[in-house]
Amino acid sequence: MRLLILFIIPIILLSSHLVYGQDNALVLDEGSVYTIDVAQEQHKRKEYTSAIKTLDTLLNSPLVEEDVKVQFQGYTLLGDIYLTLKDTPSAHEAFERALTMAQKSKNDTLLAISHSNLGKTYSIYPEFEERATALFKKSIDAYTKLNLRDMALQSYIDLSRMHLAQDNIAKAYPALMEAKMMSLRDTQNYKPRAQILTLLGKYYIAKDKSTLAEEALLEAIDISFEQELIAEEEEAQHQIARLYEKDKKFEAAYYHSQRQLLLANQLYKIQTQQEIRQASAQFDYRANKRELEITKKEKSLTDILAASSRKANTVLIVASSLLFLGLFIIFTMYKSRKNYSDRLREKNIELTKAKNEAEQLSKLKTQFFSTISHELRTPLYGVIGIATILLEDKKIKTHRDDLKSLKFSADYLLALINDVLLMSKMEAKDIKLEYAPFKLTTLLHSITRSFEFSLEQNNNKLHLHIDPEVPNELQGDSVRLSQILMNLIGNAIKFNENGNIWVNIHQQARTNDGSHSILFVVKDDGIGIPKSSQATIFEEFTQIENKNYNYQGTGLGLPIVKKLLALYNSEVVLESDEGQGATFSFVIKFEKPKSTALPRQVITSNKLLETESVHTLQDAHILVVDDNRINQKITQKLLESKGLLCSLASDGEEAVEMAKKQEYSLILMDIHMPKKDGIQATKEIRTFDNSTPIVALTAVEIQEIRHKIYKAGMDDILVKPYDVSLFLSVLVRNIKNKHIVTA
Repeated sequence: MRLLILFIIPIILLSSHLVYGQDNALVLDEGSVYTIDVAQEQHKRKEYTSAIKTLDTLLNSPLVEEDVKVQFQGYTLLGDIYLTLKDTPSAHEAFERALTMAQKSKNDTLLAISHSNLGKTYSIYPEFEERATALFKKSIDAYTKLNLRDMALQSYIDLSRMHLAQDNIAKAYPALMEAKMMSLRDTQNYKPRAQILTLLGKYYIAKDKSTLAEEALLEAIDISFEQELIAEEEEAQHQIARLYEKDKKFEAAYYHSQRQLLLANQLYKIQTQQEIRQASAQFDYRANKRELEITKKEKSLTDILAASSRKANTVLIVASSLLFLGLFIIFTMYKSRKNYSDRLREKNIELTKAKNEAEQLSKLKTQFFSTISHELRTPLYGVIGIATILLEDKKIKTHRDDLKSLKFSADYLLALINDVLLMSKMEAKDIKLEYAPFKLTTLLHSITRSFEFSLEQNNNKLHLHIDPEVPNELQGDSVRLSQILMNLIGNAIKFNENGNIWVNIHQQARTNDGSHSILFVVKDDGIGIPKSSQATIFEEFTQIENKNYNYQGTGLGLPIVKKLLALYNSEVVLESDEGQGATFSFVIKFEKPKSTALPRQVITSNKLLETESVHTLQDAHILVVDDNRINQKITQKLLESKGLLCSLASDGEEAVEMAKKQEYSLILMDIHMPKKDGIQATKEIRTFDNSTPIVALTAVEIQEIRHKIYKAGMDDILVKPYDVSLFLSVLVRNIKNKHIVTA
């Protein structure tokens, strides 16, 4: 209440001064100068009453009655003042008179200004959106022809703001883009630039384009902060806080909401002073206007003073009542905003706590999947390795089919583990595309060979066709591409018997910069997918029920395909009818590699090149370092079956000592071991031996440790369990490289 009293007392005194000081005002008016410049200065100083009085006297003077330019300037300035005072009808009337003057002058600049101003008044009302749009476009066309870029830019901003306010997103975007391009030409025009970026951020939020919205809003905040544009920064902070809250980035949302509240409080104080000034100006204007009317109607000075006093006293009482009410409303709003800020602070604390708990759970989940993946892959290496060795043993012909089934089951279990781990990483947004050269034919043949047993089991045939226009050497993430194709081909094989699967690859487009848009199509003539199920099959753990098929999978294949393609900014297209097969297609953009030499990389499956042979490994002595006895024996038997000499080490310390005493053709180094792990052992070996190839053996997801492996000094990586042909190919490649280096 003290605050209210402190505000009210000076206002009452000021009002009394206005009433009883009218005699002086009349006397002063005799020597006053009424010009557009004077009114503009009064407007800048926020002396709205004086400015309106100056313009009223000027515009009603016979001296300027025929001066179209002065009449236009006066009515335009009068309209701007009424807009400031939020008197839209009066502003509209003034701008209409200004338009009449502009039409009389036949001046294109004046017409453009009038159209822009009238557009502002119409834009306030939703029902006049089309009328306002037409006026803004007229002003923009005229400003553009006249090369008045700053004024055209402001019209674009007003047009964009109106469309966004009316939720007309589609119409807002072209105007925003034009405004953005115009603002970039003038790097010193900071205020419009900040307004445009904020409006762009608001548009991208509505379009769910979080990255673009964040980029625009952060730039708007930087500009506003540097140029001390409080209102512009407050709006940008409000929009980015809303974006982060929408994207569940609660910590960032809390930070920007706090900054927005701070700026809002500053604006609140400024607006409060502005509102008091506006209220006073509106009162003064009405009082002075009545005084002028009384002066014109009454000839007697006594009657003028008496009537003026009565009117002024009445207005003073009404104005005082309004001020009391206004200040009470302001005080109530202040209390309400404070309560809202307190509640928002509490909610932000709760959101921050929930966010921290969610992040902790996500880390624990990722750590669990990584650990369980290693623990499952290690015994699978034993199962797959033993099955592979027994399959090559010609003495066990009677159990060959059983061993194939055993290896197939183990391979299926490995694929399942990889799918679950991959899905977990994609949910945690821990997957990033790599850009490395690869050969398309090598990749595709490796993929098709991996399905030999599945094709034989279901009696299916796989047909591969590559368009000759598709370049063989490409640059991109070959691992993710193979995962997409293997999931689609595997899906086609699982739900097809005695049928065909076609894999067709075509070049869709080629750009001038050397990029190739390649279309991949996987088609089958199997059971097909009902229309009713096509919307759900890309959801996790979803399977199509069919009484003719007993296959039960995890339902992760197609969701993985969808999420991996999202990394490429692509999507899978499905065409299918029940009983008529299914066609899955997608387009990925690749680049031609800058160098024809392929870098060192991990290949999921490969055969020895025709020019290479196991004979390259003859007389080679391999040191196998592995703490798992079963895995030691499997690797040893595999090497010895190829005629290689093999030595064993159970941990890193033993491996270092053996490497000091004897030179080996190659060292197979496990990563996770007791006493001393493979990374540390490799670092110690490299202190005295830089020539012996060291190949990492690991059951951990390779993306997690690739950098550490190569940094330690290892030459290649094998992920357990691995294909025998891949295993031998890696040995041949690295031993040959050693011979080349030492030759």
